[in-house]
Amino acid sequence: MDKLEDILKEIFGINFISAVISGARQKEGTDKIRIRPVEKKGRLLFQCEELKNNQAFHQNLEKEEAAAYVQNVLPAFRQMQIETKEMQYLVLVSKKGKTTVQKKRRSAPVKEVDLSHDRNKRYILKEGAQIPFLQDLGVMTQGGQIVKSRFDKFRQINRFLEFIEDILPRLPKDREVTILDFGCGKSYLTFAMYYYLHEQKGYDIRIIGLDLKKDVIQNCSRLAQKYGYTKLTFLQGDIAEYEGTGTIDMVVTLHACDTATDFALAKAIEWEAKVILSVPCCQHELNKQMENETLSPLFSYGLIKERMAALATDAMRAEYLRREGYDTQILEFIDMEHTPKNILIRAVYTGKRAGNEASIQKCEEMLHIRPTLGRLLGKCKREEL
Repeated sequence: MDKLEDILKEIFGINFISAVISGARQKEGTDKIRIRPVEKKGRLLFQCEELKNNQAFHQNLEKEEAAAYVQNVLPAFRQMQIETKEMQYLVLVSKKGKTTVQKKRRSAPVKEVDLSHDRNKRYILKEGAQIPFLQDLGVMTQGGQIVKSRFDKFRQINRFLEFIEDILPRLPKDREVTILDFGCGKSYLTFAMYYYLHEQKGYDIRIIGLDLKKDVIQNCSRLAQKYGYTKLTFLQGDIAEYEGTGTIDMVVTLHACDTATDFALAKAIEWEAKVILSVPCCQHELNKQMENETLSPLFSYGLIKERMAALATDAMRAEYLRREGYDTQILEFIDMEHTPKNILIRAVYTGKRAGNEASIQKCEEMLHIRPTLGRLLGKCKREEL
């Protein structure tokens, strides 16, 4: 059998296709690791994607770094599968860390390897297809090609639809599904939702987009009419004042600024929306409130306090949602290299409350904070009484 160290030195080059490290020995920690080659600014690198708690973390490594990385992480897993243009390897790892390597030569060598840094394993909206809203929004050409400068937006749209795809079992197919999109803006993702759910998946869907900007609403309404999206409507208005009634199946809030996200989440909780997808933006509120003598050395650095406040804001939002009966996750929306606003809060209503009221109060007291969402939910409870 070949030594793993020698194989790793050999495989990380122009013939490398992919590697998957799987069979994690511990429940806590990284579930799986995928490695693929990428070309970036003329350099051949190896992108390592760590999958953990429904999140993906990426790093691009040089050849020697990638080999050392694999040797370091492999003992925590049971196996590794390696594909090159000419060979296939299976690396088995014993409980004591001993590795056994099996290999076989391909019957027909692979001719080309995709080194595109922006390659995705699967796009829900396919490049080359005629998708009118992407063309009118400047993401796709009339020939169906993605505009190079808008490829990040194309990836973002597809990534968002992957989150929608995950929650499809929560949406009924025997009746009209109602979705509210608060702070819809130019509505890239609003149109994408309608196209995906209605055109591709056949749902009887009604989507209402809400935004403060009159010109934006007028343009989106014009496009919806142009495409024949009869159940996609846009309204001008404030999230906090929206009083729509009826069954709400899903609430979406994307980059609603600061506490506008809290008003949208409070509305969604009030309606017991089955699904909430929220990408927060500009979390300034707690930055002005946070105080803690023990943490004062950290808070003395403005940038550090700002980022800690943003993370605390979204963590508290997730905890409030759990308290109100939602199974809640905080996920990576898009790679950090594309945008720092990369957190998505996904909440699915189960009716099972987390019983975390005491821990929420302790956090509020420790940091001397009163988040808007907590106050809004407290007000709703008092009104019910």
